[in-house]
Amino acid sequence: MTKNIEWLGHASFRITSKDGKVIYIDPWKLKTKKKADLILITHDHYDHLSPEDVEKISQPGTEIVTTPDGAGKLKGKVKTVKPGDKIKAAGFEIQVIPAYNTKADRQGFHPKDKNWVGYIVTVDGVRIYHLGDTDLIPEMINLKPEVAFIPCGGTYTMDWKEAIDAAQKIAPKVLIPMHWGDIVGTKQDAQNISKIYMGEVKILEIVSD
Repeated sequence: MTKNIEWLGHASFRITSKDGKVIYIDPWKLKTKKKADLILITHDHYDHLSPEDVEKISQPGTEIVTTPDGAGKLKGKVKTVKPGDKIKAAGFEIQVIPAYNTKADRQGFHPKDKNWVGYIVTVDGVRIYHLGDTDLIPEMINLKPEVAFIPCGGTYTMDWKEAIDAAQKIAPKVLIPMHWGDIVGTKQDAQNISKIYMGEVKILEIVSD
């Protein structure tokens, strides 16, 4: 289920479908130049929306999905979305989920009124949920994706304990910790999840090619 998923560090992932289409989510600090068919951007913070990295992996025909406040920073076939949207891009079905902070000490980082997002993208029949930068919010409860990328670094998003709580409510078959190892969060945060969470946890190593 996760063989086609590669972690590129922080909140950045690459997913390859069985027919060879390549999806990037929040590409940042990329060393790879492998071209994208689809790029999904959750919000316009520099560590999630990097025009230089998007340009590096773009080719004619690459479709880019982002929030309206990020669209002006990008070139190419850009489509904007808001929470609650359901769209199709590059042949993939995409559900757009809200992403925001609820904790009082974090609300200034990712306010709800920014309309920033996470995505559920269906690849080869598998629903893969990238939560974006968020706390546990009502809109994500019982989504039950097969795979979920859950932030666990704390400070700007959920910490590892909150990530476990979120995972229990989202109910993915496989949990992949993210938003650790750069800026905030450590591998220990991810390992803490794997020790306590009763479901399957996969801690990925960074792929650079």
